[in-house]
Amino acid sequence: MSDQYKEFPCDICGSKDAEEVPYAKLYSDGQEIHICKKCGFVYVKYRRDSDSVAKTWDKIYSSDVKISTPYSPKIPAVKARQTYVAEFLDVNLGLDGKKIVDIGAGDGQFLKIVKDNYDASVFGVEPYQNNCDKMNSNSIDCFCGTIESYCDSKDYQKADIATIMWTLENCASCRDMLFGARNLLKEDGYVIVATGSRILVPFKKPLQNYIGTNPADTHCFRFSANTLRALLAVNGFETVYINRYIDTDHLCVIGQKKPEDSKIEWQGDDFLSVYDFFERWHKENIYYLNNKGDQ
Repeated sequence: MSDQYKEFPCDICGSKDAEEVPYAKLYSDGQEIHICKKCGFVYVKYRRDSDSVAKTWDKIYSSDVKISTPYSPKIPAVKARQTYVAEFLDVNLGLDGKKIVDIGAGDGQFLKIVKDNYDASVFGVEPYQNNCDKMNSNSIDCFCGTIESYCDSKDYQKADIATIMWTLENCASCRDMLFGARNLLKEDGYVIVATGSRILVPFKKPLQNYIGTNPADTHCFRFSANTLRALLAVNGFETVYINRYIDTDHLCVIGQKKPEDSKIEWQGDDFLSVYDFFERWHKENIYYLNNKGDQ
């Protein structure tokens, strides 16, 4: 492994005792993904710095560099999940008149949805200039840079709600991103984290499509319902709403900002249960791959 990579402890509990996800290397082009043996969190232990990871994502977004299929927010599945998050927020918190900051806002499609349909006041934080140009063209205010650099600027207004959608899993430090979200929120404000519902639930997609061969540290964190709520807790957010993730493609957790000295109870996952889950997923995966010609 090159000198670019450093070893990280578990982002939830700080333990360095971790076991590799069974069979993950078969699907990841030999790259390691680990399970924390103390709290069951699934994470990439060996990572580059945030700038290096961001540059790799820039290539993934680019249509002329085929690291993987270029991501587009315009495909129906992405727009549908953004609409799902907007409605989940509106039902539970109400969006009318609320100030919302979207961290990792992309081209602003989600912000346009909540601005046009729920009368929210919106702002985006987005590192890529092309996406910021698209937001500006739709009259959506934004900051072009990372959440860390936006907080460092000290030139921001407090928001009622911070949204982190299919982004927290792809950053170099999930704790830094949530720390940034706390800084942007009013007292008693809310953060929503939306991600895929994949761990300790019924298998919902082929394992090779979940793990993939992109650089492993472009997708450092993989959440279950317990570990996402735990991560929020250790960063000062108390879970107040969670969606029906067990048979839904999405996992959405709303956490409320609590005072810095608050003690928020949390629980992780049993390491052996997570390990067994991936073993069973691999076996199911092989079964359907071997029988795909019978379909």
